Amino acid sequence: MLDTLLPILIFAALGLAAIGVVRRVRLWRQGRPSPVPLVKGLASVPRRYLVDLHHVVARDKVMSNTHVATAGGFVAAAVLMVLVHGFGLAEGVLGWVLLAASATMFAGSCFVARRRRNPPARLSKGPWMRLPKSLMAFSLSVFAITLPAVGLLPEDFGSWVLALALSAVLVWGLGEMVFGMAWGGPMKHAFAGALHLAFHRRAERFGEGNRSTGLKALNLDDEDATLGVEKPSDFTWNQLLGFDACVQCGRCEAMCPAFAAGQPLNPKKLIQDMVVGMAGGSDANYAGSPYPGKPVGEHAGTPGGPIVAREGKALVDAETLWSCTTCRACVEECPMMIEHVDAIVDMRRFLTLEHGNTPNKGAEVLDNLIATDNPGGFAPDARMHWAADLELPLLADRGEAEVLLWLGDGAYDMRNQRTLRSLVKVLRAADVDFAVLGNEERDSGDVARRLGDEATFQSLAKRNIATLSKYRFQRIVTCDPHSFHVLGNEYGELGGHYEVRHHSTYIAELYEAGRLHFKPWKGGGVTYHDPCYLGRYNGEYEAPRNVLKALGIEVAEMERSGFRSRCCGGGGGAPITDIPGERRIPDMRMKDVGETGAEVVAVGCPQCTAMLEGVVDATAEVRDIAELVANALTEAPEASVGAARQSSNRPQAVEVA
Repeated sequence: MLDTLLPILIFAALGLAAIGVVRRVRLWRQGRPSPVPLVKGLASVPRRYLVDLHHVVARDKVMSNTHVATAGGFVAAAVLMVLVHGFGLAEGVLGWVLLAASATMFAGSCFVARRRRNPPARLSKGPWMRLPKSLMAFSLSVFAITLPAVGLLPEDFGSWVLALALSAVLVWGLGEMVFGMAWGGPMKHAFAGALHLAFHRRAERFGEGNRSTGLKALNLDDEDATLGVEKPSDFTWNQLLGFDACVQCGRCEAMCPAFAAGQPLNPKKLIQDMVVGMAGGSDANYAGSPYPGKPVGEHAGTPGGPIVAREGKALVDAETLWSCTTCRACVEECPMMIEHVDAIVDMRRFLTLEHGNTPNKGAEVLDNLIATDNPGGFAPDARMHWAADLELPLLADRGEAEVLLWLGDGAYDMRNQRTLRSLVKVLRAADVDFAVLGNEERDSGDVARRLGDEATFQSLAKRNIATLSKYRFQRIVTCDPHSFHVLGNEYGELGGHYEVRHHSTYIAELYEAGRLHFKPWKGGGVTYHDPCYLGRYNGEYEAPRNVLKALGIEVAEMERSGFRSRCCGGGGGAPITDIPGERRIPDMRMKDVGETGAEVVAVGCPQCTAMLEGVVDATAEVRDIAELVANALTEAPEASVGAARQSSNRPQAVEVA
């Protein structure tokens, strides 16, 4: 009886799945065009899944192994089930391999069941709670019906009652695994996720050591194009595909500083709201953590309806978008490589460029950037007042230099001027040939771009590029990770290609070259705060720590450091939009500092300095790395000086062709 029922069940499930696939693809194709290499993308899925994606999944070893067993066992069992029971190819080794695959899947599903017994708050509940049972139903039924096929049980084993019972269990499993995968059940992420890896909007993220973090430019010359994203269908089709790949694991939620602060943002909920908008409907069936302070069931939308509505129900409230610090903690943690920050900035662009709807001091800051080329509205010719006694060389006078020192808008801030003066002292101690743009330097455009004002960003960027094109220099050095990121990763799309160094990286290089010497550290305990735009955006974690090590400092690491560092709350224009929450992000970060017992927190970003120094009753002093280095400078030991002179006086070998 099973020989008759099984092919019918299997091919019926595949047929329904095919219909679901067509339906799902139509939902994605509502988005704007985005050309992708179809064949190359599909061919790259195995590597992207097994290498690029799995290094993120592998951060949780138990769940990584569980995923390998469950997902790998399912893929193998599904293919072999069609061959063995659909086409009757049980001869030889196929049936035995099917038994092994289904057994492996069952072992994995046991760990899934254990995980779901008392799940972390970040995991979505609802339909996801039935997933372990469905996984077990599929794997056990496939295992049982294969036993007769390989001769471990008689072919006529049991009765028609047992056959019907096994078929019912198989239908249950098939319904979740195959039918639900294409029609929108918890397993939807498996199908959408594979295609998301193949046609990812940032294909350049894949490959060893690769990262792609710069925002993509808008074509402002296209008068017919929507500026930013107003409705779900304004996203590109592969962005919609990426939203549909969300597994609702909540890793992004657990890392989000705004969510932890009780601001109305949960990156997981945001992605699910985009899925709701793509398909049409409300968030009433969402089974995860809501936006803090906003009950589930209040949001609804359609593919062609506005994401942020001025009245009535909307997919997302504007304050949700403005709560984001653009720290990329969500993106870094996402096991499906979804680009949350891109989506948020795309939606901000519409609010800013089309509606002029930037909250609190946002409009004032953007007006200042347009009028004075700096967010504070300071007189442009006052940029160098802090350095009147330093006699800094100007590129306009020299025409070229080895290093262009990019000051950033910290030049207008008295606190950051101390950092800049320290950095100048370090560069001079190392005898670096450097110069500055002086009053020719404008804001890099970072703040404007994160606030969604792409037009002002491109205006600033193009004028800076035109200025830089007049001079010759080998590299740009800056103590501002935001300027470092924009100059190095986002100007290129507009024609400005530069070698850019963060000052901690450059100081580390100078020390390694023997051009800097330090006296031993005599202070107390030190911890280091990783700036988001230096670490997660640009992968620089070691250079600052190497500098501190060179000073004789043993860093007391915070629990959240490196790629999991907690944001200070200063990025993405968050201090400007100032969305209230239950607590302040910098207060949480300073609490992390306090838990280390450190007396000093070393930083490498003007924004981080300002945010952390603004914490009331802070337990640690905030010092930029440049300040620590400048205070530790000493003359080179005599032995080193003598060795250097001897080396320079030694005859050099000459190659003769």
